[in-house]
Amino acid sequence: MSVWESLEALRGFAYSQRAHLDVMRRRREWFERLPFYVVLWWVPSGHLPSVAEAEQRLELLRVAGPSADAFTFREHFPPPDAEAGADAGAVRDERDLCPA
Repeated sequence: MSVWESLEALRGFAYSQRAHLDVMRRRREWFERLPFYVVLWWVPSGHLPSVAEAEQRLELLRVAGPSADAFTFREHFPPPDAEAGADAGAVRDERDLCPA
C-alpha cells in the first residue's frame, strides 16, 4: 500500500519501471486471480490511510464498482478539488491501461 501525489505519478512508477512491470506480469504465478487487486481513492493532504481503510475501499469497489470513493486505473475520477465538469471515470487513452 502506498500514497502518491497524483494518478500520473503512480502510473509512471507502476507502468514505466521495468522491474515493476516484470513482477506484475508474473503476478498470476503467486496470487489467485481476483476481480480487483488494486483500488485507488483520493486522500486529503497529510492523511495516512490505514490497511483497514484500504480493505473497506476494495470491498466498496468489489460491491458497487468504480466510483469517486473507490476506483481503478481504467475507470478513475478526478480529485475532489478538481474543477467541475472534469471527465470523471473515462479511459483517457491506451496509456491508462495496465500493460501487464
